[in-house]
Amino acid sequence: MKIKEALFAGSSTRVSERPKQRFPEFAFIGKSSLINMLTANRKLAMTSAKPGKTRLVNHFLINRSWYLVDLPGYGYAKASASERQKIQQVINNYINLSPDLVNLFVLIDSRHDIGKIDLDFLMELGERRIPFAIIFTKGDKQGVNVLAAQIEKDKQQLLEFWEELPPCFVSSSETGAGREEILDYIGSVLDSLGKDDDGTTQKGEGKPAEENEV
Repeated sequence: MKIKEALFAGSSTRVSERPKQRFPEFAFIGKSSLINMLTANRKLAMTSAKPGKTRLVNHFLINRSWYLVDLPGYGYAKASASERQKIQQVINNYINLSPDLVNLFVLIDSRHDIGKIDLDFLMELGERRIPFAIIFTKGDKQGVNVLAAQIEKDKQQLLEFWEELPPCFVSSSETGAGREEILDYIGSVLDSLGKDDDGTTQKGEGKPAEENEV
């Protein structure tokens, strides 16, 4: 799938504040630089040398037919307890209440074992039956063999809890690795929803969102 246009559509902390124009939403949690890599626009999403800077739910309208949603990261250790609680509330409000969420991409550092915070979050998504995929980030930081071994170790860890793995991808915001695979996956999901592979609607148009009181 090709991204022909990416426009910032708004920021929010609650589903009731999101953009009124409704389209399928593909959310990414915790890595604004990946958003910029996918859209080939390094200035689209705010990034920082410090992790955990994203505090809002940011909607970007792609090809005027679907949203790429940038969510705050849930596990930034240096945030205060009260700040982490606020961020978690923002994430939970969106994940639990957005009726247009099609898929949530959970980003995991490919250099390390899956930590307890990540694992607990993944297990919670499974329990809530929220469709998600995993993106192993920083795929350029290790050699090919070391990277493959670590990802296989992570997958085996997940298979201790699940019979089947969700879709998994390996990415690098620096080299652009994984971009085509992730966008092709989104395109295939859009196809299943009745959209062309470039995201254009086959039937119907986006409609204004109803207010969601939570």
